[in-house]
Amino acid sequence: MSIASARTSSSSADLTGPAKLEEVTRLMDKLTTDLQQINLLPHRMQGPRSSEIQLTSTERDAHLEQVKVYGRDPTNADPIFTKEASQTLTRHAFNSPSQTTSRNALRCLANAMLLQADTRQKFVDLEYMSKACAKLKVDNRDDEFLVSRILFLTTYDTNIDIEKLVDQEKLADTICQNISRHSKQGKAKKPIDPMQEMALIESLKLMFNLTHFCPQRSGAFSPALQPILSIISKRPISSTAPLEQPIAPLVNALINLEFESKENIVILFPKGSPNSNVDRLIGTLEKSIKVYADEELEHLVSPLLTLLRKMYEVAPEETREQMRKTLLPSTEDRQQPLGRTDSFSARLLRLSTNPATPQVRELISGLLFDMSDKDARSFVQNVGYGFASGFLFQHNVPIPENALEAWSTSGSEASNTRASQESKNLAGKINPITGQFLDMEEPVEEEKMTEEEREREAERLFVLFERLKKTGVVDIKNPVETAFHEGRFEELPDDSEE
Repeated sequence: MSIASARTSSSSADLTGPAKLEEVTRLMDKLTTDLQQINLLPHRMQGPRSSEIQLTSTERDAHLEQVKVYGRDPTNADPIFTKEASQTLTRHAFNSPSQTTSRNALRCLANAMLLQADTRQKFVDLEYMSKACAKLKVDNRDDEFLVSRILFLTTYDTNIDIEKLVDQEKLADTICQNISRHSKQGKAKKPIDPMQEMALIESLKLMFNLTHFCPQRSGAFSPALQPILSIISKRPISSTAPLEQPIAPLVNALINLEFESKENIVILFPKGSPNSNVDRLIGTLEKSIKVYADEELEHLVSPLLTLLRKMYEVAPEETREQMRKTLLPSTEDRQQPLGRTDSFSARLLRLSTNPATPQVRELISGLLFDMSDKDARSFVQNVGYGFASGFLFQHNVPIPENALEAWSTSGSEASNTRASQESKNLAGKINPITGQFLDMEEPVEEEKMTEEEREREAERLFVLFERLKKTGVVDIKNPVETAFHEGRFEELPDDSEE
């Protein structure tokens, strides 16, 4: 087959129906036969001068390119998704001495695995996982991107043995090394190479899935903690898309790591600036809840809240205090009922009751409860019963009887609340329902009822209680009747006026 005919076939990549199926079959047959006898040779073209010999695309690479294009739509492309096709593409991807051919085949393979789930198990059955892990060790961003994506896809709907890959193929070590390379490359003040960014994202996605589906090996990924935090710290927080790529994948990759070890705690809360990483993440959270809609909040912000909860659990007291100061309602917030202002903590409180974001709602309430020492009374004092009740009820947390008493910030009885820490010298008390200072509440002016209106209201209550008694659901005595028998009703003269 000449290079001219290859170009003609390439230009006909928009074929559909039976014509497309016929062409795909022909291409896959050619690529399969090529593995038995090398019949797709490189073509060299004479340049302007005899000394300039330029290598064009090989027939093999041209065929793979066409397969990639046809494979984007599985309709009438069945030969790309068969067991034989998986074997052909895998052998070209991992056995070819040509990097170009290898990567072209990897792209075809990745597309097939993305579009049809059964091709993932077919790849695993070929037992090329060892070669894939070895190829991932190559210091090349194209290979990192393609192989990471293929391995990522094998974590779904297959019997992949992640423990074996981590223990025997040192996959965790390789991923950590690749992420470390990205953190070092980020120091240069040059525009970021798009392929470098894409490769980083694929490595992070693979790391998340491996630690999620095989938590017993998550400790092997601890070496990635420092470089990931380093990348997060160096990236400016966008005001319009705070969790844009690769920030969201960086956060996701952290949430399954083990934070309890002394080594990781030192990395999370470094000496000299123990709050630096937490402040960075909280700053990202503050901008995120301002710009993202409900659906995006569920998808993007939930992992960030999960990460902050995990960090709070292992944080030193200095960092915990900083988190409480930033996230719990302040004295200024209590000038009004909690949740009414435009402050960061008020936004969080409103989201904690947002029915459209159930994950975010649960995680925010959980974080605020954690910062209240997981104590129901302190939780009510921190956020008000209105915001606390739903979470406490859902989690079957009993509420102490005195939790609903107005409380003073001048005492030491609520030492874990932000209000007490900021307002120890204030003599005012706080409404336990709204969280507002009692002396800041606006007086409610009610119009006085006329005697006629009072009589009508008493009659209405009498009728309501009589109906309730007749239901037999509760044994209750009508308070109006009781008041009458106790002589607390006074007969008014007909001409009585208010």
